[in-house]
Amino acid sequence: MKTKTRCPWPSDDKLMIKYHDKEWGVPIHNDRKLFEFLILEGFQAGLSWRTILYKRENFRKAFDKFDFNKVARYNKRKINSLLTNEGIIRNKLKVESAITNAKAFLQVRKEFGSFDKYIWRFVNGNPIQNKFKSLKELPARTELSDKISEDLKKRGFKFVGSTIVYAHMQATGMVNDHVVSCYRHQELLLNKD
Repeated sequence: MKTKTRCPWPSDDKLMIKYHDKEWGVPIHNDRKLFEFLILEGFQAGLSWRTILYKRENFRKAFDKFDFNKVARYNKRKINSLLTNEGIIRNKLKVESAITNAKAFLQVRKEFGSFDKYIWRFVNGNPIQNKFKSLKELPARTELSDKISEDLKKRGFKFVGSTIVYAHMQATGMVNDHVVSCYRHQELLLNKD
């Protein structure tokens, strides 16, 4: 049986491979999932995605399955509870930014009807199809991620620097950054989730 060629970054880590094969780069148009990735990418700042991925289920439990309506109402007691939760990243600024971002997220939904409509308008509703041959070619940020980052910050979002925004774009399928030799590059090009 021929093994599939995939991007090298998951290495031989089963959870990373599953994430690469099933989620990374797949266009997401669900506000709760978009919020989840926005929060997780913020928590990733300065850490590896592997660290976040292995704590993802704990984050889902701790943050009410990323229900932005609930997260926006978190109070000091809930913040203190999150800061004692060993299953997540216990960084006070990141925890508080998740709440700030939930409130800003709700404002965007009020203005645009959904966060999906807001964020996907930056790419005219269609994923950017890159054709990178190696991981070395993948950018950490782009002019577009700079622009989105700036807009998010104006709207009150925190932990949304250009690098975090670009990682969010990759994770949510706004860009297809699978290397061309990866079997997923072609599948996503053909819109096969």
